[in-house]
Amino acid sequence: MFSQAMLLQATAIEPLSDAAGAASAQGGGLNYLQLMLDASLPVQCVMALLLLASVASWVIIFRKKRVLDRAQNEADGFEERFWAGADLGRIYAEASGRKQQISGLEAIFEGGMREFNRVRQRRGMDARTQLEGAQRAMRATVSRELDGLEHNLEFLANVGSISPYVGLFGTVLGILMSFHGLATMKEATIATVAPGISEALLATAMGLFAAIPAVWAYNRFATRVERIAVRYDTFTEEFSSILQRQAHIEDT
Repeated sequence: MFSQAMLLQATAIEPLSDAAGAASAQGGGLNYLQLMLDASLPVQCVMALLLLASVASWVIIFRKKRVLDRAQNEADGFEERFWAGADLGRIYAEASGRKQQISGLEAIFEGGMREFNRVRQRRGMDARTQLEGAQRAMRATVSRELDGLEHNLEFLANVGSISPYVGLFGTVLGILMSFHGLATMKEATIATVAPGISEALLATAMGLFAAIPAVWAYNRFATRVERIAVRYDTFTEEFSSILQRQAHIEDT
């Protein structure tokens, strides 16, 4: 009796385990690439657009990180040399010797010092005129440097804000086409609707996949650019004070 009961229990459990195993295999076998290939042409176009936007965003993210890291390191190195008490004439001579390779604070210093020396060589120019010329040159250099640091940040902002809506557009198209196909069927079950809806929802997932890194990177890089801009403006004011004292000394 005991052995018969055990045998009946084993035979009852075996179909359940087989069904669970089949369900597990089916759930683990979800192929996202196949979903993309089986989707309708409009949804495939939306997915391809989102994939291109995501790849372009990651390329910009890695490049922008290198650019901002280099700008910060160059600013640290130049400020260390500048405030270490080195001769301004020697620093200017070094910067002028490799003018095409300098950037950041060194470029701001070189632009202001060059304009200051140029105006000083003219006769009849007072200290105020010399200082104003140097400040204009430094402001122009700051604007040029910040424009280079902010390059392509707008693209990340656009990808972050538009991609979810593009993905939602693909999802709506896919669901519409799935339900439109049901009109020709006499019997509609969840098995006939589910594949089309899954393909459509994948477009929304891809939209979020493209948008989330772009938004995170834009916020992070915009904050870093803002901090660097404050650093450039601070140096401009401090260097202007040094030039002002030098101009007054020469006038007296």
